[in-house]
Amino acid sequence: MKGKFRTDIYIKFVIYAVVIVLINIVGKSLFFRADLTENRIYSLSDASKAAVAKLSEPLTINVFFTEDLPAPHNSTKRYLMDLLEEYAIYNNKYFNYRFYDVSPQDEGTSDKAMENRKLAENYGIKPVEIRMIEKDELKFKKAYMGIVMIQGDIIEKIPAITTTDGLEYKLTNMIEKLNNKISILASLPEKVKIKLIMSSSIKNVAPIIGLNEIQQLPTTVKESVKKLNTTNYDQLTYEYIDPANDDAIDSLIKKYNIRVLQWPDIPEKNITAGRGAIGLSLEYNNEQSYVQLLNVMRIPIIGTRYELIAMDDLEEIIKENIETLIGINEDVGYLADHGTLKLAAPMMMQQQSGDQLKNFQTLMNKNYTLKPVNLKENRIPESLDCLIIAQPTEAFTDYELYQIDQALMSGTNLAIFTDAFKETPPPPQQRFSFNMGPSYKPLDTGLEKLLAHYGVRVKPSFIMDKNCFKQTLPAQAGGGERSIYFAPMIKNENINKDLDFMKNIKGLITLNNSPVSLDNEIIKKNNITAYQLIASSGQAWEMTGQINLNPLFIQPPKEKGKFKSYPLAYLLEGKFSSYFTGKDIPQKEVEKPADAKTDTEIPDTMELDKKELDKKENPVLSKVESKESFIPTGKPGRICIVGSSAILKDNLLDAEGRSPNAAFILNLIDTLNGRDDVAAMRSKMQEFNPLEKTEVMTKNIIKLFNIMGLPVIIIIFGLFTWWRRRIRRRNIQLLFQK
Repeated sequence: MKGKFRTDIYIKFVIYAVVIVLINIVGKSLFFRADLTENRIYSLSDASKAAVAKLSEPLTINVFFTEDLPAPHNSTKRYLMDLLEEYAIYNNKYFNYRFYDVSPQDEGTSDKAMENRKLAENYGIKPVEIRMIEKDELKFKKAYMGIVMIQGDIIEKIPAITTTDGLEYKLTNMIEKLNNKISILASLPEKVKIKLIMSSSIKNVAPIIGLNEIQQLPTTVKESVKKLNTTNYDQLTYEYIDPANDDAIDSLIKKYNIRVLQWPDIPEKNITAGRGAIGLSLEYNNEQSYVQLLNVMRIPIIGTRYELIAMDDLEEIIKENIETLIGINEDVGYLADHGTLKLAAPMMMQQQSGDQLKNFQTLMNKNYTLKPVNLKENRIPESLDCLIIAQPTEAFTDYELYQIDQALMSGTNLAIFTDAFKETPPPPQQRFSFNMGPSYKPLDTGLEKLLAHYGVRVKPSFIMDKNCFKQTLPAQAGGGERSIYFAPMIKNENINKDLDFMKNIKGLITLNNSPVSLDNEIIKKNNITAYQLIASSGQAWEMTGQINLNPLFIQPPKEKGKFKSYPLAYLLEGKFSSYFTGKDIPQKEVEKPADAKTDTEIPDTMELDKKELDKKENPVLSKVESKESFIPTGKPGRICIVGSSAILKDNLLDAEGRSPNAAFILNLIDTLNGRDDVAAMRSKMQEFNPLEKTEVMTKNIIKLFNIMGLPVIIIIFGLFTWWRRRIRRRNIQLLFQK
């Protein structure tokens, strides 16, 4: 009997072991995973699945990642492996990836690892220095953490992956870019012309201004273009232009955005006075892009300093300009006149003024091509899905408003970042002597009446909020914090979560915001859907009339009834009706040349009726009439209006796109371009997760529970256990008494 019992145990053990092995084998072949995180950060987004599913040619990803890295880099590698495995599930035919052993030489690695390191550096993947703590000592280690994507002859890379933040977003964008780039490059009707413009005379003066490396510049540029040609289907041409005299330089200045140097006689160096030009031009299909090769920096006390751009970055700079020229990314219109905020000039590494949107432009250029729209000269291109209007300060003519109106009617969505006031700085002589701040005058550009017709207005006031940014004061100013009431902090509860692209935005900071209001009658009449995107806290109030944004002179009102929450941004959706319905269609006014004669200047003997004059000159012309097409009710469209343009400026946006402000702006532009899935993918790993505010009573209850509640619960549990045991003993005694 005892032997049979032991045999049964052995049989059960063997059966259980076989079942476990079979489950592991099935788990290897039938892969699945469950993502229980709130934002599904370990699952591919729909945009990623669609991008990898569209692959029609093999895509190879080479990963160069050093083994046995300390935290958090080891977790980054594990996340990357899981992510690539997920991509492969949705296109196992064309999606391939491989991890290369690039362990350091001092760890006794094989010759193969050395070959892999050379391969990585040939692709432009270089080791980065990381910090690690080993045996209570801080040490530094060089590690490879880059990937290379290869599709056909085209190569894209991420030189260093130091965080999992936004990694899926980067990979998916690169996959889409490769798909677009191959199809566009293969069908280019003409080649991209790359021209190096450099006077040979500059070589003589270069050593004096510390530019010895300029001698090799023509060779370096030529080699960079040659290398890029191998990965761009031989669609590039190279030309070296050497303007030898002033006339040649002057003609090139008119055509290209080049730097010109001028120097006097320098007898001690045997250099005669002269001029020289230097710059790089890229041309394609009547479009031009410029790379400023020489930077001139005027540093106080030190003097003027001359620097060439880093030659290691030249290839990447040329590649980015080529992609912009040939339209790899989708176009987004940007109103470039009417006093709007200025985009950065098309040259590299130069000092920008404070009003230019350097970080905004950097963020946009990763996925879009910002196409300047000069409304005073040209019409709005019909191909645009979105037009950005940022801080217009000059009046629009009716014809220009008509162009914006009809663009909306034809399906171009509008992203409007407008201010209620125009800020005018005080005269320099009064700025310091009288401690005067800027003056604020309400704006009236004409765009206001257009927006009012669509059912939305920006009120002429500034929002102050107790829940605002706190400025840390230096010790010499007394220390502590100062409330900047005109910089509201937007809390999680004041952000609309009903829209997919807003769901993971947990908090924002704005500046100089004006309240945005709706005309509910117009909204209801036109069947427009209005979404309030963000609002101030309930501790906000309006500053109207005399505007003074000096923090020293701003005090919250004493009456509690003055505080309330104000909407700061709206998104309107629907079929908008044209502002010009029932009105005469405005015509473009053409300015007469200064030497043209007016009607009053024509002699009496030559006075003729204009129509009669046309008939005399061309009888057929008088029978031809022109009439511009008019759309009274548009296609389904969207208007987003934010009551401040400051949210686009560098002090509120980071160039890396990690801040909630950057995610909000990019998600908004994606949504207006019909890329809601991309917006959802970007924001699912937002790091900014502020704690929700807890009421004082709730805090006290939690404290009381921790101090007294837990001991009471333990005492009650002990008494209950004692009571159960006592009942059990009594039942046993009664059982044996029987």
